[in-house]
Amino acid sequence: MTATAALPTTGTTAGSGTAPAARRRWIALGVLSSAMLMSVLDGSIVTVALPAIQSDLGFSAAGLSWVVNAYLIAFGSLLLLAGRVGDLVGRKRVFLAGMALFTAASVLAGAAGTPAVLIAARLAQGVGSALVSAVALGILITLFTDPRERARAIAVFSFTGAAGASIGQVLGGVLTDALAWNWIFLINLPIGVAAIAVALPVLPADRPAARDGGADVLGALLISSGLMLAIYTVVRIEGHGWASGSTLGLGALALLLLAGFVARQATARTPLMPLRVLRSRSVWGANLVQVLMVAALFSFQVLVALYLQRVLDYGATLTGVAMLPAAVVIGVVSLVVAPRLIARFGERAVLLTGLVLLFGVLALLVRVPVEADYATDLLPAMLLAAGFGLALPALTALGMSDAREADAGLASGLFNTTQQIGMAMGVAVLSTLAAARTGALADAGADTATALTGGYHLAFAVGAGLIAAAFAVGAGLIAAAFAVAFTVLRRPGGASAAPRG
Repeated sequence: MTATAALPTTGTTAGSGTAPAARRRWIALGVLSSAMLMSVLDGSIVTVALPAIQSDLGFSAAGLSWVVNAYLIAFGSLLLLAGRVGDLVGRKRVFLAGMALFTAASVLAGAAGTPAVLIAARLAQGVGSALVSAVALGILITLFTDPRERARAIAVFSFTGAAGASIGQVLGGVLTDALAWNWIFLINLPIGVAAIAVALPVLPADRPAARDGGADVLGALLISSGLMLAIYTVVRIEGHGWASGSTLGLGALALLLLAGFVARQATARTPLMPLRVLRSRSVWGANLVQVLMVAALFSFQVLVALYLQRVLDYGATLTGVAMLPAAVVIGVVSLVVAPRLIARFGERAVLLTGLVLLFGVLALLVRVPVEADYATDLLPAMLLAAGFGLALPALTALGMSDAREADAGLASGLFNTTQQIGMAMGVAVLSTLAAARTGALADAGADTATALTGGYHLAFAVGAGLIAAAFAVGAGLIAAAFAVAFTVLRRPGGASAAPRG
C-alpha cells in the first residue's frame, strides 16, 4: 500500500487548489521542516561543544553526559503521548506550544551559568521538541493529499532528519570555535520566533478528534513513564554495564510498564493508542526497520566523528567539514531522486535499495585503517550515505501509510518514537561494544590509536549486521505485499483492488 491510500482527501490538491492555497501549503511545509531541523540539530549540535561546556561550567565527566541524555530522555519518552494529544486537542495548538517552549528553553540553556540550569533547560528543550516533532508529520500528510505533492513534501521533510545530524556537527563546530558554546542554543531564538510568526497564519486550524468517554490518563502515565524509564536505562548502560542489578531491575520495570500500557489499550473505552494503528503490516514493519537502521547508523553519525577526532586528530570544525559530503548527498538524493523513484517503483523497492547502500557504508568502515587517507578511505563511505536519503523518505511514507486522519498525530508520534528508541539502542549497544573492544586491545599492548580503531571496527561490523536485519524485514514486507496482491487477483473482480509497491 502506498502512503496515500488510507487518508481521506480533505485538503486542497494540486489539481484543484488555487495558487495562493498551494503557496500556503509549501510555506507551511517550510515551517514544519525548519522546526524539525531545529529538533534534529539540537540532538547533534551539542556533541562537538561538550569539551567547551565542561571547561566553562565545571561539569564532571559523568555529569557531562546528561547534557545529551536529559534532552534524549524527555524527547523520546513523550513523542507518542504528544502525538495523541495533538489528535485530541488540535495539532496546530500542540505545534505552537512546543515551539514556544523549545525557544524559551534554548534561551535558558544559552544563558546557563551552572550545570543544573543547563540540564534543566535541556530537559525542557526535549519536551518542546517532542511536542513539535510528534505532530509535524501528521500536519504534513493532512496538508498534502495529492500523491505527487505528498511525495515531494515528504522528501523535503525527510531531508531535515536525514541530513540534520551532519549539519549540526558542522554548525556546532563553527559556532563553538568562532563565538562560544552558548550560541549553539541562542541561535534558536530568532529561528523559533520567526517560525511561530509564520506558523500562526499558514498552518491549518485542524478539528480535534472526538473524545467521548474522556482521556486515557492511566494509559498516558503508563506509556510516558515506561518509555522514560526504558530510555534512561539504556543511556546509562555504558557506565553501569548490561548485567548490573540496576540495569536489569530498571529494564524489567520499564517492560512491565510498557506491557501494562498495551493491556490498557486493549481494554480502555477511549485508548490513547488504538491498537488498530499496529494492525497495518506497512506501519509496524516500517517502524521495526527504522529501529534497526537508526541504531546501525549511530556508528556512522557519531563513531566516525569520534574516529576523526580521536584517531586522525581532526578539530571540531574540520570534523564537521569532513562529514559534510554525507549531508550533501543525503540532501540531494532525498529531495530530488527519492520522490521520483518512489513514484515509479514504490516505497518498498526504494527502501531496500537504500539499505543496500547503507550496508556498503558500514562494510567500508570496517576496513578503515589507523592512518586513513580521507579521499580513499572515508570519502567513498560518505558518498554511499546517499542510501539514507533513499531509505528515510520511503520509511516515512510507509510509516504513515495506513493512518486515518484522526490518528495522524499518533502515527507521527509513533514513527518519531521508534527513531529515538533506535538511537538509544545504538548508543547503548555500539558504544559499549566499541569501548569494551578498545579496552581489550589496550590491555593486550596496542597503542591508543590502534585500540580505538579496533573498537570502532567492531561497532561498524555490528551496525552492518543490523542493516542486514533491517533488509530482511523490508524484504519480508515486499513478499507479504505480493502474496496479498496474488490472493486478491485470484478473486473474481479483484484486480482493481491489488495494492501497489
